[in-house]
Amino acid sequence: MKEDAGQTQGAPEGALRDRVEMVCLGSPRLSLDLTLQSGQAFHWVREGRGWLGAVDQRAAYVEMRGDELWSDAGAASAVADYFALDHPLEQIERSFPADIAMQESLQFCRGMRILRQPRWEALATFITSSMKQVAHIAQISHTLRQRFGTPERLGGRVVYAYPSPAALASLEEADLRACALGYRAKNLLASARLIAGGQVNLEAIAALPDTEARRELERLPGVGEKVANCALLFGFERLSSFPVDVWIERVLREKYFPKRKNVTAAVLRTFCAKAFGPYGGYAQQYLFHHARLTWNKKEAPVRKRGSVQ
Repeated sequence: MKEDAGQTQGAPEGALRDRVEMVCLGSPRLSLDLTLQSGQAFHWVREGRGWLGAVDQRAAYVEMRGDELWSDAGAASAVADYFALDHPLEQIERSFPADIAMQESLQFCRGMRILRQPRWEALATFITSSMKQVAHIAQISHTLRQRFGTPERLGGRVVYAYPSPAALASLEEADLRACALGYRAKNLLASARLIAGGQVNLEAIAALPDTEARRELERLPGVGEKVANCALLFGFERLSSFPVDVWIERVLREKYFPKRKNVTAAVLRTFCAKAFGPYGGYAQQYLFHHARLTWNKKEAPVRKRGSVQ
């Protein structure tokens, strides 16, 4: 039987950080906790003073010591890439519009970075996210990893990589439904089979301009405009992509169009492209996370028929 992610059978005593070689990656402008809890990735788990997870196919442990980012030595290069330490975060923050909603979100989320995730992992994760809350998406991610992913060990802990398209393509829909995917199982399986079979090439899509790349992703089952934009932002590093879910739709309508009714999805798309510019994906993530954590839960948005997807 496979072990649970982040857990161990007969593991050595003591903190993981004391059982692996640790290296310092400098003092980047980074809030590790905000970044890993902001609804971008869903498999990282608390481990002592830091976080344990997978960076593509590699187990990784990361923690902040003051303003320094530390990683286990074996994953250091992959961690620096995954957390996009090369993104010019101060420049990105200066590019945000000066309105109150954006500046409040910036203050709340300062130091959050857009992760540079594997393309398939980001795409598949957001295919499974439809109509789900963050906790449910995380549960699905862990279950898929534990049942169908490759186990990787680090300091006596076991972490599972996200299953490849080929691994999922070999399954039946019932196998995925048993992971609490519901109707999403059919879409994830069909997409995995198209990619594993070569009918859809994610590497080729990565070479396309944004509009064409989005159109190609939307050929996949379960991938509409919102999921495609999430995949582009979190997996293809298209930092201008601005996914619009029910939270962001509400933020836009209440904060930027408070006196207008019947604002269409097309109007919102045009506004976002002009208002938030080349780093719109960062702005979107800050607005999303701030609203999700600070707005009264009794006022949480409810998906309505016709809402932006």
